[in-house]
Amino acid sequence: MTIIAEYGNILLITACIFGFFMAWGVGANDVANAMGTSVGSKALTVKQAILIAMIFEFAGAYLAGGEVTSTIRKGIIDPALLTESPDLLVFGMMSSLLAAGIWLLIATNFGWPVSTTHSIVGALVGFAAVGISVDAVNWSKVGTIAASWVVSPVMAGTISFGLFVSVKKLILDTAEPFRKAQQYIPLYMFFVGFMIVMVTLLKGLKHIGIEFDLGLGSKFANALPIAAIAGVVVALLGKILLNRIKEDDISDSGNRFANVERVFAILMIFTACAMAFAHGSNDVANAIGPLAAIVSIIGSGGEIAKESAVPGWILLLGGGGIVLGLATYGFRVMATIGKKITELTPSRGFAAELGAASTVVLASSTGLPISTTHTLVGAVLGVGLARGIGALNLRVISTIFMSWVITLPAGAALAIIFFFTLKAIFS
Repeated sequence: MTIIAEYGNILLITACIFGFFMAWGVGANDVANAMGTSVGSKALTVKQAILIAMIFEFAGAYLAGGEVTSTIRKGIIDPALLTESPDLLVFGMMSSLLAAGIWLLIATNFGWPVSTTHSIVGALVGFAAVGISVDAVNWSKVGTIAASWVVSPVMAGTISFGLFVSVKKLILDTAEPFRKAQQYIPLYMFFVGFMIVMVTLLKGLKHIGIEFDLGLGSKFANALPIAAIAGVVVALLGKILLNRIKEDDISDSGNRFANVERVFAILMIFTACAMAFAHGSNDVANAIGPLAAIVSIIGSGGEIAKESAVPGWILLLGGGGIVLGLATYGFRVMATIGKKITELTPSRGFAAELGAASTVVLASSTGLPISTTHTLVGAVLGVGLARGIGALNLRVISTIFMSWVITLPAGAALAIIFFFTLKAIFS
């Protein structure tokens, strides 16, 4: 308690710097891979992707992810063991933010798309197990989160594979692909609108005073009709826009899919928004969650609360760091996702993004562990597999898988070092 009373302001300022750095890493790595498919398929420029990310990451974080943040992120640590020493939790959260931020910087430098969730979880496990007690870690919860290594990419890959196969059969492999695109793309737009609203309602809007209860039982059942109506509205809007697009003469280029890909490029604007929104709702708390916990502990003079509301200025700090990270260093991971795994076109990128966003919705409704990074990589793999194993760059894929395995122990090792360093400095 005396450490918090004596060094509270210094700890708070330092924590804000570490939190901003972690948010920068989320933007440079995590948001970059969420936008990589759009940029890699040339549906969006880097500047357009950054603008979309700014708007929809903020919206996802605030509307669908900012209700409350668990003080002990993801239930990894038992707070009962820390009630007498809140300073250790502050040091641990600070070291976790710095450790995860540094690992994300290293991974981004090599162009590895890694999970920010696993980065922060590894860091929390490291400081808690070594710095406090092995019993302080909820190992079953850690095992559940580690299961997302398999669950996320397999689910997203399967959905994206099916989506792209449907695009091929219904549109690309027909005699008049452009006319078929005008006919079927509104159906895909329905799913985009449906998924955006579902993730919003399932993640919850209680903190801004909005809650929908149609008397249908579960939250999922109540969300379905509202999301369906929203999907219909988006599909109708898409139908109107598609009817205004004129088919260009493609005799010069000889590419019979040029007009169709142009339509999918427009559609990818919608899927990029959906992916950014889904990502914001799911992963932004990795940057702002530990910082909110530190602010709560210092502000209350050492009291550890299981949950704490996220102040608006923390959302702004996190959002600013994310946008800066994407703008300054995101191009490396964008290149890996968009170009190096498999060749992407707007139709393939669309299938990957919608498959990834759908996976986030399904996971949140069923309680499955999820990593948006692993989800998107799995989605891109699924699209590539739809064209055959030869369409995949297996060397790049093996490197990505290796970086996933390293993430948890790397975060843990760095957090242990920083935890004992902070403890020595302030104790």
